[in-house]
Amino acid sequence: MLVEYLTPEGFAVELLSNGVAALERLAKSSPDLVVLDVMLPELSGFEVLRRIRATSAVPVIMLTARGEEVDRVVGLEMGADDYLAKPFSPRELVARIKAVLRRSAGDGGPVTSATSVQWGPLKIDLRARCAVVNEHDLELTGAEMRILEQLMRADAKPVTREELMTRALGRRLLPTDRSLDTHVSNLRRKLAKYTDRVTLQSVRGTGYALAMTSARGAASADS
Repeated sequence: MLVEYLTPEGFAVELLSNGVAALERLAKSSPDLVVLDVMLPELSGFEVLRRIRATSAVPVIMLTARGEEVDRVVGLEMGADDYLAKPFSPRELVARIKAVLRRSAGDGGPVTSATSVQWGPLKIDLRARCAVVNEHDLELTGAEMRILEQLMRADAKPVTREELMTRALGRRLLPTDRSLDTHVSNLRRKLAKYTDRVTLQSVRGTGYALAMTSARGAASADS
């Protein structure tokens, strides 16, 4: 059904029926995006995602079973860029695909003609779409990269949750949607692995902001 719906929308779609076949095909090709069902024979969608993320940053949208929140959280923590709970509208899937592709290509956001964005020890190469801190690759997913870019461009000023959802994830914030929180949690963990100078702070009643830690160890949100 999805192949029949997506093809007229201009997508070249290839259908794989199980996780093993999907990984074999991915090893031989470089798709622009993967729509990955959690409920797969032979290998679960989560295991397929884990193996994809070991070698590739290709955008992945998960189709989660029965709308279970645990499925959505696990998928995002493992590096999925977005999720859609069953049952879903094919039109909504098309919108999610276009939003993820647009942002992974750098369109529609605040990307300028500059080739990089730098804030303190953090640097994002806008052409290669990679982020480094202290010369270490942060190995971010596309969603994490876009969230970090928005925070860096804000120069330590708070960015609202609504703004991050719209600009980085391509959809409006809903009360039950915890995907942004999961992405931010993953981003915090990856930053802490390589630096103690930069922290990602929650700003109560607003959203999030980057803060630089002084030599004395006190965090400051001043630019």
